Amino acid sequence: MPATPDYLRIADEIVADVRSGKYKPGDKLPSIAQLCKQYFVSPSTIQLVNVRLEALGVISRHQGKGIFVTDPETWLRKP
Repeated sequence: MPATPDYLRIADEIVADVRSGKYKPGDKLPSIAQLCKQYFVSPSTIQLVNVRLEALGVISRHQGKGIFVTDPETWLRKP
């Protein structure tokens, strides 16, 4: 069975961090460089993570300001 790609694993970890309260709505995520160091991956992998999280509605990007966590009420499904 193939291993989960890094970008999916990291995206899942960030979603879990949002669910646990580590990141709250409106919080700015660490920079791409910081995330590269934290997860030991390339900038292109973190770009894929951001594309995935944006597609899921977890983050919003603001040119020149950064990447911010959105309100989980808009994307988090209730069990």
